[in-house]
This record gives sequence, structure tokens and C-alpha cells, in this order.
Amino acid sequence: MNQPATTDLPLVTIVALCYNHARFLREALDSIRAQTYPHLEVWLVDDASTDGSVAVLQEYAAANPGWKTLLLSRNVGNCAAFNQAFRQSAGEFLIDFATDDVLLPTRVAEQVAAFQRLEASYGVVYSDAELIDEDSRHVRFHYRRDPGGQLHPRPAAGWVFADVLRRYFISTPTMLMRRSTLAQLGGYDETLAYEDFDFWVRASRLAQFHFLDAVTTRKRLHPASMSRRGYRPNDPFLASTIRVCHKALALCQTADERAALAVRVRWELRQAVRWGNFREATELYALLREAGSIGPLDRALGFYAGLRK
Repeated sequence: MNQPATTDLPLVTIVALCYNHARFLREALDSIRAQTYPHLEVWLVDDASTDGSVAVLQEYAAANPGWKTLLLSRNVGNCAAFNQAFRQSAGEFLIDFATDDVLLPTRVAEQVAAFQRLEASYGVVYSDAELIDEDSRHVRFHYRRDPGGQLHPRPAAGWVFADVLRRYFISTPTMLMRRSTLAQLGGYDETLAYEDFDFWVRASRLAQFHFLDAVTTRKRLHPASMSRRGYRPNDPFLASTIRVCHKALALCQTADERAALAVRVRWELRQAVRWGNFREATELYALLREAGSIGPLDRALGFYAGLRK
């Protein structure tokens, strides 16, 4: 069978976002070069690193003349840095690739093939990930499986708006996003400290999500990762989460969706009180009341937070 010409395949943009990833950068960039999918546009974006990352990025850009660089002179954060590359890119599909992670060789090929089997209403394909430590050693997989390899429960797919409100289940680094979905959203919200929850909420209202049951990415776990910093006093992540929850409430259309949001807000309220973020806890309590789901413990936590803020 004749293989399709490269130009007959959808262009996939990889936005490789770097901030002080010098230690991991070569492994990450080598994983882009190892992709079996031939029709790629690569943007190397540095968000004002201070650890020698720029020199490595420039070295790889010189060795791969088709790769583009965007070296920012001041730190603008992930959302704004990604958007700058997104708005200059041309891919039909995009990967937001943190350069402390690693793409497995068939990652892009498998996910593009999945998109080509799906209806145009699908905006995201996501998958399983292998979690690794700072020395690239296996820790575990993102999803838990039974001895037969089956997922319990199976990750949500289709119209997942209520699912993304209720619980965390998507491994962000595994997502391949349709450009038209991102464009409808105007890219990431640059006023937020992080992007994934807001993207899931807004995108799932517009498009379906597909789960590809394959390990496509190695996700790095280390103390500097964003996921390890949430809920500490004065951390900006909680304020962003509250803003996204307000957006989600405005997008809810059914009682089930409001109940799903209440599950999320209730959990965030408990974390806010646990870590002493009492002002944010009072905001979350007010939001829970708007969602129409208040229990005795919620009232107690809201009262306690009000006294302590």
C-alpha cells in the first residue's frame, strides 16, 4: 500500500514550552525528533529561563532548520507564552508540550489517526501517560488498571463537561487539540496562573473529547512542577481555580451539571480551609451556595473561614 505524501497529512504543531528545564531539555527535544509522524511544525518557546536552557534551544534550532524559536525576554507564564506561538502557528492540531516531559515515538501518529476516525465534533484526543521521576525512572502510570489491564473506571469520553467539573482525570500533557477548538476559545486565558482546568471546562462545552487507550507520553514528576505547588498560602493557582469555577457555573445548563460543579467546589473549599486560605474559602462557600448545594459541613467550614479571613 502506498504511504500518503507528507503534505497529504494534517500538519501538527508542537509548542515546546520551556522555563528552566535545562536538565531535561535534551531528552524532551530528542523525543520530538524521534516522532514517526512526518508532518510537524515545531515551536521552541522559552519563557525567560535563567538556567542555560536558551543555549540548548538555540543548538537544537540550528540543527533542525525548520524549527522556529520564540525566546521571550521576560517571564509571561505558560498561558501567554503558549498563545504567542499558537497565534503564529499553522497546524490543524496542536500539542502543548512542557519540555520536562517526553513524547513517545508514535505519539503524534497514533493521535492523528484517532482524530481521523472521529467526527469533526471532537476537539481533543487524550491518552494514558507514564509518570517518571527526575532521573527518568518509572513511577507509575496515570491510570490504574486491574490485573487484566482494564481501566476501572474507564476515562470519560464524548461530551465530558460534567465529568471535568466533577473530577480530575485527564493527563494534560497527553492532549492533542484541534486548532479550530482552540481558536473558538481564543487560546488560553492569559489572566490565569494555569491553563488546563479552564481549557477543559470551556472546550468541553464546545467539543467532544476522545480517550485513546495507549501510553503516549512520559510525564515528569518533580518538586518544581506546577501540580506540586497548589494550595500553599498566597499561591495564585487557587484564585485561578475559583475564577474557572465561576465560568463553569455560567456555562452549566442542567441540574446535573450544577451538581457536578458542586462536587468540585466542595473539594476546593476543604483544601482552602486545610491550607489556611480563608479568604478564598469564603469565596468558594459563596460559589457553592450559588450552585445550590450546601450541606451542614459546608456551612460549618464557611462560617469558620469567615471568622478567620
